[in-house]
Amino acid sequence: MDEKTVATLTQKALAARSNAYAPYSRFLVGAALITEDGQVFSGCNVENAAYPEGVCAEAGAISAMIAAGGSRKIATIMVAGKGPAPCLPCGGCRQKIREFATQRTCVLVVDENGTELFKDDLHALLPHSFGPENLETGSDQNPA
Repeated sequence: MDEKTVATLTQKALAARSNAYAPYSRFLVGAALITEDGQVFSGCNVENAAYPEGVCAEAGAISAMIAAGGSRKIATIMVAGKGPAPCLPCGGCRQKIREFATQRTCVLVVDENGTELFKDDLHALLPHSFGPENLETGSDQNPA
């Protein structure tokens, strides 16, 4: 991935992080993704009083991608958290990313200053995953 793309994703993820609504955890998270056709979408975590029934930043970015139409293939997703430990996607978000991932989808994590803390492909975070192709069997049998 080129430096310009990383810089764009970093800027978008940090900007989304600054808009996060996290009055309960006080842990702001932003995410930005780029699709295979070059569109960039971002999201932030949004908490509510029925904590922890909020929305993760990654889910917000994916929702923005779907709502906009166009490509539904994530080339790279970046998450911006805080502190020295990488703010890796939760299990639910890993599965949401997987739904729109390719074999090459990259996951990047930066801190609040934009310093890279993690970089790997989605398979490293979600090995042996279940995805859409597992449901495309062409069979209408009900395993009872």
